[in-house]
Amino acid sequence: MELSWLNWLYTAVAQVITWIHEGYSAFIPRNSGLNWALTIITLTVLMRLLIFPLFLKQMRSSKKMQELAPKVQEIRKRYKNDKQRMNQEVMALYQGQGANPLGGCLPILAQFPIFISMFTVLQAMANSPVPKFGMTQQLMDSARAAHIFGAPIPATFFTDANDIIALNADPIVTKVVLAVFVAISSLTTFLTVRQSVTRSMAQMPDNPMAQQQKILMYVSPLFAVFSLNFPLGLILYWVTTNLWTLGQQHWFYSRNPSPVVDAKGNVTTPEPKPSLLSKVKKTAPEPEAPSAPEPKVVRQQPTRQPRSKRTGSKKS
Repeated sequence: MELSWLNWLYTAVAQVITWIHEGYSAFIPRNSGLNWALTIITLTVLMRLLIFPLFLKQMRSSKKMQELAPKVQEIRKRYKNDKQRMNQEVMALYQGQGANPLGGCLPILAQFPIFISMFTVLQAMANSPVPKFGMTQQLMDSARAAHIFGAPIPATFFTDANDIIALNADPIVTKVVLAVFVAISSLTTFLTVRQSVTRSMAQMPDNPMAQQQKILMYVSPLFAVFSLNFPLGLILYWVTTNLWTLGQQHWFYSRNPSPVVDAKGNVTTPEPKPSLLSKVKKTAPEPEAPSAPEPKVVRQQPTRQPRSKRTGSKKS
């Protein structure tokens, strides 16, 4: 289903795909699966770099909320019998300290139009009888001819076997490849949510939403099953963005350890773990400074004395 108000974004995504594909076509065959896989992965990385500032804003807001966790717990205990007052006090605390509880939604909201655009453009490549969104017929034919591990990029798990054969692919191989990609998508979705939920629960063990977060952690991979109806190219986009999120969160969490609350309620932040690069620099042997050359010993030859001044000599 196309959203007319997003036509400008569909056209922009299609144009970026065209540029990236043309760039790779300079040294990779135009219709190869490798070319199109790299095109989709590159597009995904560019999109994630575009919303990287939102990710940083989300994480900084989350860190701020973690630092305020002890005060939030005090408010909850103080107003445990007055839910409305408790919520008002918690929101006032967040606003006063510049923390945004909805900051975690920003990257998701930013990704949603991009995901819809990728879905719409790839669906047009697979099914549209005429070029759309500024794409050429040559580009669309190239996408339909490309295969990743023997599976056509525009194929879905439920694509009719005759249609897959028409794309010069084996229906069984195509379904196996799509099932493997969906399984990877489900696993990376689980690991992404688990990474975030585990950190959140470690920071706020008394969080009343802990049980809901656990349920979300185990339910979220099931949503990947719906991607069985997505084109292979779109599933590749989703796997790539999940792997990017995993690496991005690991980098941020390692550089920004969870705040620690002592028995008195004081919040301290541990030192970040050393990065891999710093470990390599530390373990690498430092080059020894060149030793200064030893001074050359110059032997002084004794001066020849006259016979009259030599020790023990007699005057003739």
